Parts: sequence; structure tokens; C-alpha cells
Amino acid sequence: MGEIYALACALIWGFAVILFQRTGERVAPLALNLFRSSLGVVLLLPTLWLAGQSLLHPAAARDTLILLASGIIGIAFADTLFHASLNRVGSGISAIVSTTYSPFVVLLAFLMIRERITLVDLAGMGLILSSVLLTGSLAPPPGRTRRQIVTGIVIGIVDLMLLAFSIVLAKPVLDQVPVLWATTVRQLGSLAALLIMALLSRRRREHFAVYRPSPGWRFMLPGAALGSYLALILWIASMKHTMASLAAILTQTSTIFILVFAAIFLREPFSKRKVAAASLAVAGVLLIVLA
Repeated sequence: MGEIYALACALIWGFAVILFQRTGERVAPLALNLFRSSLGVVLLLPTLWLAGQSLLHPAAARDTLILLASGIIGIAFADTLFHASLNRVGSGISAIVSTTYSPFVVLLAFLMIRERITLVDLAGMGLILSSVLLTGSLAPPPGRTRRQIVTGIVIGIVDLMLLAFSIVLAKPVLDQVPVLWATTVRQLGSLAALLIMALLSRRRREHFAVYRPSPGWRFMLPGAALGSYLALILWIASMKHTMASLAAILTQTSTIFILVFAAIFLREPFSKRKVAAASLAVAGVLLIVLA
């Protein structure tokens, strides 16, 4: 079932990214992430109750702290960087850069929890890295400069390193606790961190204004519901029910969905170089899967 969860997550996340890009035209990265986490908690708490589970799950304090830390690193920090990167490079390039998530998970799973890594895995990582390097030579989207593209790619890679670290850190705990409870605890950790970050920011009024209904909600509300609730549950479930490296690779098929959705809904050009970069990335992912 873990593989099915991962593929479903990829499809839903692919559409959520398109909605996030439209939202990012009006909302700052921290504010958008704050809204996402808030809505995620609002939806997860009643879902937890309807599933007959309690927030006061009898888990070891260490496990709870690990999940909270995972949420802070992987949602509060990483997702804020994700939105900053997405605003600079657009959905198409962001989708290609996101393929570095799989190699990071494979490498960190090997280093942290001793999952197997092979020469074929390394070859797949090489292809994915080549695809990311190729994106740096792509023509900037309208209204963006080459410098913004390079900066956005670097921010995106840092985001994915943090995301991979956060989920590998939580993997041993996920094997022992309910999916919904773990997802809720991670989201609560991220929300607490984001609230502190917003309060300390000089733009706090702008960040908290995101809670006021506005025309931007038509993209932000469904995007947050899909990305910070449904896709998040499926992602955690995939990590629980299969190897971290395999779940990461299958989730990476979101690259294909994002490129297709970006071309359809955002009219992003599907250039030959973008096709080449995407093909290298997908080939690298498939190589690791076959290994």
C-alpha cells in the first residue's frame, strides 16, 4: 500500500503546487506557509477524532519530540523555502529541482538508518544532478532574471535537503505510531514555529493578514487543503508502509504531473531543454527504482 499512497500523493501535490504558484503572486512565502499549517491543523484535529484516535497518544516523549522537530524542519523551514524558490523559478523548473529530494532521502537513509545504497542508486543520483544543472541554463520565465533562477534553484535544493532530513529523522518513529497522529504532531510543531517566526518578523501584520478572507483564498484555500492535509497524510503513510527511499522515489513522479499541469493551467512553455532536463530527472528516478 505504501507505493499506492506515494503515487496518490504525487498526483495531489502536483496540482497543489500550481495553486501555490498562483497564490505566491500575492502572498509572501512565510505567510502562505503559516496559512497552510493552520488549515492543516484545523483539518487534522477533527480527522484524528473521527478516526477514534487521541492527540494524547501513549508514545514515548522522545518519539513525540522527534516528530515535532521533524515538522519544524520539514514544514516550517523547508516549506517556507519551497515557496520562496517557487516564486523565483516557476512550477516547471521547481518540479525538476524537486527531483533532488529522492537522492537526498536515499543518501540520508543510508547514513542515518542504514538503508541499502548501490552503485545503480549513485548512477541515478548522477542523472538527477545533471538535470538540475541543466535547469540553470533554461530561459527565465517572463518577469524573472537569470540570477533569480539560479538563486531559486539554490534555495530549492536547501529546502529539499531539509525536507529529506526531516522525514528520514522521523522514519523510525513512523514505523511505530499511527499515521494520522504522527502527521498531526508534525503539523502542530510546524505551526508553533511559524507563529513564532511571524511574530518576530517586521512584516508581522502582513503575515497575519493572510487569515483575513480575500480573493487570493480561491487558490490558497484548496492548495492548502490538498498540500497540507491530503497530500501530507498520504506522504506520511507512504513513508510508514514502505522503505523511505522507495517512497521518496515514487513520490517524485510529481515532477511529471507538475510539468503537465504547469503547461495546461499556467501556460509555461515546454521547451526542448526543459524536456531534456525532465527526461534526465525521470531517468534517474527510474534507475533508482529498478535498482
